[in-house]
Amino acid sequence: MAMTSADPIKSAVVELTAAEVQGPGVIFCPNPKMPLWSNHPRVFIDVASTGSGKCPYCGTEYRMKAGETIRSH
Repeated sequence: MAMTSADPIKSAVVELTAAEVQGPGVIFCPNPKMPLWSNHPRVFIDVASTGSGKCPYCGTEYRMKAGETIRSH
């Protein structure tokens, strides 16, 4: 079956723990677990405000695991 431009592209979903979130509630993409061939410029994605965020380059969605909360210092 050929993929057409109307077919949705599946993107990865990365579930995060509070310990993985950096500084003021952000995560960066590409993350260290991604293969070298998939690298793109590093972007910081805010996950503190809504609990999730999506990379504008590769479409990877980062979201907090159920029950995880980001605490400020």
